Amino acid sequence: MKTAVIGLGYVGLPLSLQFARSGVVVLGLDVDPVKVDALNRGRSYIKHISPEAIADAIKSGAFSASADFSRIKEVDAIIICVPTPLNKNREPDISYIIDTGKAIAPHLQKGTLVVLESTTYPGTTDEDLREVLEAGSSLVAGRDFHLAFSPEREDPGNPASKVAIIPKVIGGYTPACLEKAKALYSKAIKTIVPVSSCRAAEATKLLENIFRSVNIALVNELKIVYGAMGIDIWEVIQAAKTKPFGFMPFYPGPGLGGHCIPIDPFYLTWKAREYGQNTRFIELAGEINTAMPGHVVNRTAEALNAQQKPVKGSRVLVLGLSYKPNVDDDRESPSYVLMDLLKKRGAEVAYYDPYVPVIRQTREHAHWAGTRSVNWDRETLAGFDAVIVATNHQSVSCEQLAGWTHCIVDTRNALAGIRTRAGQVWKA
Repeated sequence: MKTAVIGLGYVGLPLSLQFARSGVVVLGLDVDPVKVDALNRGRSYIKHISPEAIADAIKSGAFSASADFSRIKEVDAIIICVPTPLNKNREPDISYIIDTGKAIAPHLQKGTLVVLESTTYPGTTDEDLREVLEAGSSLVAGRDFHLAFSPEREDPGNPASKVAIIPKVIGGYTPACLEKAKALYSKAIKTIVPVSSCRAAEATKLLENIFRSVNIALVNELKIVYGAMGIDIWEVIQAAKTKPFGFMPFYPGPGLGGHCIPIDPFYLTWKAREYGQNTRFIELAGEINTAMPGHVVNRTAEALNAQQKPVKGSRVLVLGLSYKPNVDDDRESPSYVLMDLLKKRGAEVAYYDPYVPVIRQTREHAHWAGTRSVNWDRETLAGFDAVIVATNHQSVSCEQLAGWTHCIVDTRNALAGIRTRAGQVWKA
């Protein structure tokens, strides 16, 4: 079953390599010719994916990359892994899915399986994508070609997270579509979890990430409440998670980042309005999490005031630009919001991140493009009036940070038990 994977990013590339390792011939398709060229040369553009893994797949003949979508006619299955961002009004933008559907439809062959993995609202696969594919191919889903949805469950930077062992939820447009999708994924993934429909599979992904969003909002709110009471939320969480039942630890932070948790809840909120339903709980969680960068900046202002310094004119370093530790993924990172808020208040802002040496072009924060990470040394860090720990990379020495600077605002509890030169770490 030769398979095309469309979108060779944080989801599509590791999925392609897992299929290739399992003996499936994979054609990776992407609109970015730079990515295609890098892959065909055995080079990686994602930090946690080794060049050796790509080179091995290329050498074996199981993987190749292309920007030619007409090659869709060569394959038996197509997996779509393209972005699903929000537009400027915080509404779902499924244009990448629709454009991909339009690109592959003229080349779609009878009997081909099409699977969408991009996170989206229920109804995208069996309505929006199906209509585009049928209109552009003159084929009928469920009769002439198979259609399914299987949500991605990628966890970048987690060495224990392997594509092959993460259970795969699959929903088909028809029972026959489901069977075809199960046959494909079972070649590369150990556990298959079939559900009744594409919509049930789409809803499963939303539930997974809304669950996290709501619980993170809870601990973010408690962080502020307990902080006003002089109680350390991190100590409370550590104690609570000793309970062997009925509790699951979540941790506060400077805001939500990544392509899933800050975005997915809004997909359901938007779709629910079509059915006359309100999602007050989800929207409240979104408001709390969105307010966290502002809280961190206010705490930074308090830390500077304690040194008799205003925010305006102060030099502030944001430590960590990627949204989670040990990866180079800076999508939707709250660090960008921190930097914007600090700059708006007149601070001189810089960042340090060993995984993001130069800020790439992004739609939301294009004004930071080309900005370079500062050096990690005593002289450089001593020149800042405050350092905000936004991401706790394992490769960054908190002991050095504590010894080189005198004002630290810690949003990740990274400096627990470590004293700075001034003897104080501000929790935020």
